Amino acid sequence: MKLWIDAGRISAERVFGMSLIERHLKAVRHQKLQLSEIVIDIGAGPMPVWDEEPRLTCPVRIVTGSGDCGERLKQALAQGEALLVTDAASLADARLYRYLADRHGSCAVRANKAAIARVEPTDAAKILSAPTLDAATGNLEEVSQDDFPAFVAKLRRALPYYLFSVTNAALRRQTEKFLFWSNYKGSTDFFTKYVYPPLVWMMVPPLARARIHPNTVTIVSIVLTILAVPLFAAGHFWWGFACAYGMSVLDSVDGKLARLTFTDSAIGNVLDHGLDIVHPPFWYFGWAVGLLGGWAAASGMAPLWQAAWWMLALYILDRLILAVYRAKFKRGLHTHAAMDAFVRTFISRRNINLPLFTIAYVAGWGVEAFYFIVFWQALTCAYHGARTVWILATFRPSTAGSV
Repeated sequence: MKLWIDAGRISAERVFGMSLIERHLKAVRHQKLQLSEIVIDIGAGPMPVWDEEPRLTCPVRIVTGSGDCGERLKQALAQGEALLVTDAASLADARLYRYLADRHGSCAVRANKAAIARVEPTDAAKILSAPTLDAATGNLEEVSQDDFPAFVAKLRRALPYYLFSVTNAALRRQTEKFLFWSNYKGSTDFFTKYVYPPLVWMMVPPLARARIHPNTVTIVSIVLTILAVPLFAAGHFWWGFACAYGMSVLDSVDGKLARLTFTDSAIGNVLDHGLDIVHPPFWYFGWAVGLLGGWAAASGMAPLWQAAWWMLALYILDRLILAVYRAKFKRGLHTHAAMDAFVRTFISRRNINLPLFTIAYVAGWGVEAFYFIVFWQALTCAYHGARTVWILATFRPSTAGSV
């Protein structure tokens, strides 16, 4: 199979710093498609450019041709190989490349005056003479949203496929906003969902345009995370809070940046998710030591010190309980039903505990807040345990619901 890109109709707009042709090439690489060739058909237009070599595993060939989009597509089909086709003025959901490549027979996705399709050479007669790809593929079977596997495990939700024509600045801004919000997880905490997004949005587009790699953001986040621990322990809570909230925002930035620019990597996932799992107990111990007045008091039978150890034990137990559901159903517990997604908004997690502790500390109730956070972690653990037992007793992997 080849990828054929109609670049006779090309857009000068850049979405998150990338031309639309570059996005097509990176989406193909991201989906690990096995293609014999990528053909960019510029018709009688100018040579396309992209800023970064996409490091593809197949050759890229630029060709010129006469006629409209439909006529040039028929010429490409005459070579006898199935084609995955799109155009240089559209932005397609990256999942569509894999979905169409794995289908059998000709079919198309058309929306917002854009199109992406799979065309078999035997269906060349169905291609219409037309200036745009969406019109040229008008006779092909259309893929419906009901046929498309919409659930995205990393986002913990179902995301219908999308397709846009990006031909002017207004459409580009609209598309960028959509892509940004579509990359938020379906089940997450209150602050990530409602408080941090404006800050994350202020950072992601300029970082993407500057070609800053998300791993760079993750490294800065790691530094802030580690630095917060001794600051908390030394009683410098305001500086510790600055580092902690900075890390919390950057924790959203690196993931969005990676997914929106096709720069996610195995090492990045390990660093990001490993940091998310490992660091919270260190912050909690830092809070306890800081509240106690230093390491000298953080030992023996001090109730607050014991509470920190209880927090660690409950935190580990909670993670182990969640791992049971994931092992059985191959996704997170909070994707099981709408109730679980709702509960995820408020359960004991870093982005909930941190603001609770901050507000209480300002009010002079830091110690009381710490005990409450331990109690909240215990309730969270109890909910996850009871919910997991109930689900395992009443559901099977093939029938588990989703949000």
